[in-house]
Amino acid sequence: MALQNIGAGNSDDAFYRYKMPRMITKIEGRGNGIKTNVVNMVDIAKALARPPSYTTKYFGNELGAQSKFDEKTGTALVNGAHETPKLAGLLENFIKKYVQCYGCRNPETENPPEAKKSSKDKKAMRRAEKERLKEGEAADEELKNLKKETKKKVSSKDASTKTSSKKKHGGSDEDRASPPRNHVNVKEEEDEKDDDDDVQWQTDTSLEAAQQRIQEQLNAATAEMVMLSTVESEKKSKAATQTPSPKAASVTPENSKTENGETNHERLVREVKTNLKKGVTSSKLQSFLGSLSGSPREVITAFYEALLDGVEKGFAKEVIKKKSYLAAVAQDEESQLRLLRAIEEFCGKSNAVALKEVALVLKALYDADVLEEEYIVQWYNNGVAANKDSKIWKNVKPFVEWLQSAESESE
Repeated sequence: MALQNIGAGNSDDAFYRYKMPRMITKIEGRGNGIKTNVVNMVDIAKALARPPSYTTKYFGNELGAQSKFDEKTGTALVNGAHETPKLAGLLENFIKKYVQCYGCRNPETENPPEAKKSSKDKKAMRRAEKERLKEGEAADEELKNLKKETKKKVSSKDASTKTSSKKKHGGSDEDRASPPRNHVNVKEEEDEKDDDDDVQWQTDTSLEAAQQRIQEQLNAATAEMVMLSTVESEKKSKAATQTPSPKAASVTPENSKTENGETNHERLVREVKTNLKKGVTSSKLQSFLGSLSGSPREVITAFYEALLDGVEKGFAKEVIKKKSYLAAVAQDEESQLRLLRAIEEFCGKSNAVALKEVALVLKALYDADVLEEEYIVQWYNNGVAANKDSKIWKNVKPFVEWLQSAESESE
């Protein structure tokens, strides 16, 4: 079997160790039933560490023709009559995009097939692909910068060589008269060593000195005991002040009034608004929300309301603008469900437009990878089970059905 180097850029390298078979094609059938059979597709895909169904499907997509790979017989068919050089060129594009490493350009990447992927896995694959492209761009940029720095170093080295040659031919009298620097350093080190040898270290063993040391140790231990007792008393007094009275325990934290006459929820919304106006970054948002007094659900509910404060319509567009903030607070299952409940409460309190656009808001957050499908469906099913007549579930239902139908089609 004739072999060739993987990647057109390595075709002239006689010592290149990554090989694959040369493509062999055969045109079969006639008329409307004419097809191109890639005879050794299995061997080619094996050399590329890719399933043969991937390369066959890629040919069909690029040529706009139906393609099929039979797992039992290992036959790869593409509808239509296609010349070998054309298919070889498409295979080269496949190798550049999906096989070669962006950094070293070697075909050492792997992509084994999976029987079935959940929506979470599909999103993870999309994220990984985006990161791979970013890494490739960063590697190219770093290579360009490295070349520029190498040129600068070479030019500066040439300039320094010329300068040093000039100095050798015509040096000054001071340069000739001054002693080498290493001789001066050796002399200074010897002087310092002689000075150290003159010092004699002794410990005072007299009775007065011993008593003084004992007194200092006792003072330090006493001070530490006093500090410990002070800290313990502060903890006890703080715990006593934080213990709610039976009457106060009957009042919900969200509806309890503060000294200013506002509820706990109103206070949280006001504090979040203040920090958003100051320009708090999405990276510091989590630490700020964690410092607020209130349960995680209360804080997220107040945060979502403060984020969309003043918006009368176009909620989905506003959500897209501020998706970085929402992504910062929706990192795992619990936080995503809390955000969904915050959206639910906001639609119940806000105007009819927010309730009407709730499906658009969810789709925007889903497309931005802020919310995942399984948590949206879980939140919807729990809500319908609790109160199926609520209008929010009627508005969300088409979006959930679309999610489930898209998943079944992809499978």
